[in-house]
Amino acid sequence: MNHAQIDVAFISHGGGPLPLLGDPGHAALVAQLRELGSHLRRPSAIAVISAHWETRPVRIGAHPQPELIYDYYGFPEESYQLQYPAPGAPDLAAAIEQTLTQQGIRAQRDVERGLDHGVFVPLTLMYPEANIPVVPISLESSLDAEHHLKLGRALRQLDRNKLNGGSLLVLGSGFSYHNLREMRQTARHPEKNQAFQEWLIDTCCGVHTELERTTALTQWENAPHARYCHPREEHLLPLHVCYGLAGRAADAWFRAKVLGVDATSFLWEDV
Repeated sequence: MNHAQIDVAFISHGGGPLPLLGDPGHAALVAQLRELGSHLRRPSAIAVISAHWETRPVRIGAHPQPELIYDYYGFPEESYQLQYPAPGAPDLAAAIEQTLTQQGIRAQRDVERGLDHGVFVPLTLMYPEANIPVVPISLESSLDAEHHLKLGRALRQLDRNKLNGGSLLVLGSGFSYHNLREMRQTARHPEKNQAFQEWLIDTCCGVHTELERTTALTQWENAPHARYCHPREEHLLPLHVCYGLAGRAADAWFRAKVLGVDATSFLWEDV
């Protein structure tokens, strides 16, 4: 039996390229992501569910040498010169496509997709050598919470023999708070942000049955100030995929101030 390890983490990736530009509002997040990269055992491949890629059906990046997608605007010229020349992993992408399809999730490979900033920004901080193969995975454009939990559960069935005895890191790259309009304002409501972060921590780490956890994440809009923190849910849903894959309480959570707001990340080791 193959005991290849799969580690799972939901991380908040910050604002555009700012974590790579020395922005002081991202200093805590930068330190956190670097520490996470050094804490985890080195993966042989990384699959990233990015909040910045929505498709129908789900797509899996299969380019052997993906280029970067500078999917932001209005930043310094240097932010459009960033490089992260990690290889792709077409064979792993094919295995993920097959697994999802067999589990009833419509999916297809995308041989042209590069790495958006939800992928290359955190990976630059976690694994700056850029020598670990990377497979990006999209959100499903319905943005349905239950569907993304099912997507995560389907990934549990991935044939670990495809990892050749190595390990896989599945990274949900989003943001636990994503009200951009409020982040640009000086008059914010930190108590609303705080209440939602506490709900997330309790839901993902507290003493609950997995049915209770699943129900809470499916009905996340009922959480305190949910729609204030996420007017649109694309930055939260990578968490649903991560929990769906792990199927249990997170082993650890981490918080960092990002542009003055609380952002929470979660880790599941050896799922």
